[in-house]
Amino acid sequence: QVQLVESGGGLVQAGGSLRLSCAASGRTFSSYFIAWFRQAPGKEREFVAASSWSGGDTYYADSVKGRFTISRDNAEKAVYLQMNSLKPEDTAVYYCAASSVLAGSTYSHSTYDYWGRGTQVTVSS
Repeated sequence: QVQLVESGGGLVQAGGSLRLSCAASGRTFSSYFIAWFRQAPGKEREFVAASSWSGGDTYYADSVKGRFTISRDNAEKAVYLQMNSLKPEDTAVYYCAASSVLAGSTYSHSTYDYWGRGTQVTVSS
């Protein structure tokens, strides 16, 4: 099993940047495929970005491509989401998620077995 704890959220003006962190516990962090999802009030949880086990492959939602960057440090058991050029529509609770087998779609929240509690990101206009 793995436990995930997000941090780094906050309030930022449009055009600004934030860096989210996801700290994991457990001895086999490198065996987990990690993703970031977000959920805005009244909306469904949506895929943001994902990193393969080694970090060699990354995936992004079209809405964040070119603005957000996911990275991971398996030695530190951490995953990061660098968010630049933030927009008010990026406002949401951001969740870190993990899957050891990735039995489903990379982009589907149902694929992931472990979730953090989330961190709030608010972008003001």
